[in-house]
Amino acid sequence: MTKKLRLGCSLQAEEDGQKVNNFLEMVRGEGVNDGFSGPGPNDSLLPGLIDDVALNCLAWVSGSDYTSLSCINKRFNKLINSGYLYGLRKQLRAVEHLVYMVCDPRGWVAFDPKVNKWMSLPKIPCDECFNHADKESLAVGCELLVFGREMMEFAIWKYSMVCRGWVKCQGMNQPRCLFGSSSLGSIAIIAGGSDKYGNVLKSAELYDSSSGMWELLPSMHTPRRLCSGFFMDGKFYVIGGMSSITVSLTCGEEYDLKTRNWRKIEGMYPYVNEGVQAPPLVAVVDNQLYAVEHVTNMVKKYDKEKNSWNELGRLPVRADSSNGWGLAFKACGEQLLVVGGQRGPEGEAIVLSSWCPKSGVRNGTIGWQVLGVKENVGVFVYNCAVMGC
Repeated sequence: MTKKLRLGCSLQAEEDGQKVNNFLEMVRGEGVNDGFSGPGPNDSLLPGLIDDVALNCLAWVSGSDYTSLSCINKRFNKLINSGYLYGLRKQLRAVEHLVYMVCDPRGWVAFDPKVNKWMSLPKIPCDECFNHADKESLAVGCELLVFGREMMEFAIWKYSMVCRGWVKCQGMNQPRCLFGSSSLGSIAIIAGGSDKYGNVLKSAELYDSSSGMWELLPSMHTPRRLCSGFFMDGKFYVIGGMSSITVSLTCGEEYDLKTRNWRKIEGMYPYVNEGVQAPPLVAVVDNQLYAVEHVTNMVKKYDKEKNSWNELGRLPVRADSSNGWGLAFKACGEQLLVVGGQRGPEGEAIVLSSWCPKSGVRNGTIGWQVLGVKENVGVFVYNCAVMGC
């Protein structure tokens, strides 16, 4: 049975507004500093400021510091755990990005590029099969979803920025792996992949992080696995992949959320997969699509009108040595982000490099800048997801 959910930005706005109202109702019972009630020294969130002003100030605090804020007192703890600040951040357009990744058996870490801060996440309370099996990841809303296989079935664990812990996520209507996926705000779409018997799928599902529910969508024209997904101009796309162990796909497919129809785009991704290759490394910045041709380590930009690709410049790390595996190529706000391993005189490290396409390309060279370095974690990125909230 299809698990129904509510769609649309207006509904999400209503839910964010409800979080605001819920928090305000909660703190009214404790006494709110509105500038007129004459609060005592412990009634205000920030001494000397009315609560509306204090909340606006706190919304601009880095999300990586929310755990520390929650330890100040009970009122701050309730504020952080209510999720109110994330709704307020959206209203103020104070969205920041966190880079989540796993590079060694110690588990997931998060990097805040705004303050150059690394954080370790709690270990997933999963069984050993899930812990050691291949996994896929996706950030949607304020959640990090991790897909894998437990002893008897596929499983999904999610880490909530609000609760700061892992819980089991409701499973898809048609469990799968090796799918294409992407998120837009509080929703995500997953398409294609393989079921537990190895059958290649053409079905798709939509996940709503505000309800935790999955909805079956109309199926694609072509089944595919080892593909990649992305949102561009408000529509969801799938490119690359294979329809069988011998047939690679150069066509793409576009899903219109308004009409609920798929459109096939011939020749959208001519750099065909082979069984040993990673899914296409793609990212969308400012509604422009970029991809990595891992054989040549070149970054290319998609021309929507001509349905063709233009070469820009080289990656800051090599993608050819592992057939595109072990490397992350993501959008991080207005920047393209490359996460990959490097070996140097001081040992192995994971390096995060970024480039803003608006800065342009000079003489065929992309001006990559190092955002951060994580040392002593190997050189292989198993999973990576970027969360904006």
